[in-house]
Amino acid sequence: MNEIEIRMANVNDGEALLRIYGYYVRNTAISFEYEVPTIVEFRGRIANTLKKYPYLVAVRGGEILGYAYAGPFVGRAAYDWSAEVTIYLAPESRGQGLGRRLYEALEQALSKMGIKNLYACIGYPEAPDEYLTKNSAQFHEHLGYVRAGVFHKCGCKFGRWYDMIWMEKIIGSHGENPVDC
Repeated sequence: MNEIEIRMANVNDGEALLRIYGYYVRNTAISFEYEVPTIVEFRGRIANTLKKYPYLVAVRGGEILGYAYAGPFVGRAAYDWSAEVTIYLAPESRGQGLGRRLYEALEQALSKMGIKNLYACIGYPEAPDEYLTKNSAQFHEHLGYVRAGVFHKCGCKFGRWYDMIWMEKIIGSHGENPVDC
């Protein structure tokens, strides 16, 4: 088996990443988007993220198996020590430890940037169904995230209402009197 490489993404990875993401848009309520973005739009999202945040891909034998990236949390200056994180794996690549490896690498990169709090926005079913299970929340919990909030029936996809939860992980220490903010 070829070794997994975790590297920074670039806009030329767009087609492979969009193939992965498109599966989740079309077949699941993991993404609350209804339409798969165009390749131009998706490459723009990658480029915009890379201006400030890490966007990582897991590659084996030249094939991208998944990706994880961070972005701003809320978007106001006082939140600059927090980031929202996202991960998507090719369906056939789940259950192999790739998610953990991607998130650990992402966490290291964010920590070096001075990020202290990580947040994940996760679709959450009242009862698991064919479009959404509780696996993402369980995955994040396994990696040390805790539930920080819930929005009830705030997303509608496939003719069903879904909750959205926020999960949080603290990765840095917070001083009593921070001088760098």
